[in-house]
Amino acid sequence: MQSTAPNQAPPLAHLPEAEHNPHTGALVIVTILFFMWGLLTSLNDVLIPHLKSIYTLTYLQAMLVQFCFFGAYFIVSLPAGALIRRIGYQNGAVTGLMIAAAGCALFYPASKGGYGLFLFAFFVLASGITILQVAANPYVTVLGPARLASSRLTLTQAFNSLGTTVAPALGGILILSTVALSAEQLAALPAAEQAAHKALEAATVQGPYLALAAALAILAVLFALARLPKIDHAEDGQPAVDGKGGAMAYRHLVLGAVAIFLYVGAEVSIGSFLINFLGEGNIAGLSHADAAHYVSLYWGGALVGRFIGFAAMRYISPGKSLAVTALGSIVLVLTATFGEGSVAKWAIVAVGLCNSIMFPTIFSLALHGLGKFTGQGSGILCMAIVGGAVIPFVQGMFADTIGLQPSFMVPAVCYLFILYFGVKYANLHKQPAAAA
Repeated sequence: MQSTAPNQAPPLAHLPEAEHNPHTGALVIVTILFFMWGLLTSLNDVLIPHLKSIYTLTYLQAMLVQFCFFGAYFIVSLPAGALIRRIGYQNGAVTGLMIAAAGCALFYPASKGGYGLFLFAFFVLASGITILQVAANPYVTVLGPARLASSRLTLTQAFNSLGTTVAPALGGILILSTVALSAEQLAALPAAEQAAHKALEAATVQGPYLALAAALAILAVLFALARLPKIDHAEDGQPAVDGKGGAMAYRHLVLGAVAIFLYVGAEVSIGSFLINFLGEGNIAGLSHADAAHYVSLYWGGALVGRFIGFAAMRYISPGKSLAVTALGSIVLVLTATFGEGSVAKWAIVAVGLCNSIMFPTIFSLALHGLGKFTGQGSGILCMAIVGGAVIPFVQGMFADTIGLQPSFMVPAVCYLFILYFGVKYANLHKQPAAAA
């Protein structure tokens, strides 16, 4: 990476064009952030059945974890956008890392204080991750040629998927290794033994989350010291976007926000219910610890697919790729909903592969041609991640009323809209920025 002064990196708009991407170093640094928030997010899939067992929750009550976690995206995204405009993308990422570290540290008192404190810790943690998302996603889209933005974001999202792949297996070992009692077994114990068992189960989160808090704090220091190029949309050579008054004037951004809402909701909902789904007698009858490995495979499919997508989407229309993967997801979810045994088990796990390119593709298509409104558009899209709070909550209501397996019709409906979005904007990437 070139620089104009010994201690200051130049603005992106002034970096010379090169055959290779001159921002590779910056991409590597930002990619670490994607890995960390992927790891933290998918640990929820392990904690949900764990907390459900400890506090004898219904599915709806257990989904309050995702409601508080992804609800933070809705509440914090716009303030995060304003914060980043004020202090810059790099300082914004450092702030997000420190808040996320504080959220992880809160899991220690939460393990002694009950479910309500856990929900508060999830909210604080997600607030930090939201700031990271608002800073990092648009940062990646401008670190190189605009025509390769989807490919580039897909690559960094692949490392996000590496985090989501590692976390469930790691959490299964560190958090789910103790023997969990069923609600009936727990109720049969004397009150003192019930309290002792719940305390033991809750304490399993202390070590892993304190370690994560330390890692995030160290990463914040390193990130603060890194030399990164600056984003300056006012000087990036893009037109003034047809005199439109704001990001919401762009229909493809609005529909993209709906698609992000439904995609994140569907992906998170499947991951949240996967351990319980695989524990069903007509599916696999697995224990929580054994099922956690399949959650890693689910997220691992997204990892593999994103590396494939990074290469393939240099040559294939992003919109068409999105439509094909959405159709695949619909078929697989319906197979899991109406099937049994290994067919249903592997069908729902394979949805992860189809999920792989969806978020980065929707995100980059939705931001296409926004120019000076890119930061505002990114904040809106990150607000739409609140789908991860709403859709699992909706599926939880259906799971409590009509049964867990039929409730998977909820994510199937979500993928139907994503199919529509991909078809509608199959050629958007070919349009010049001013005409988007």
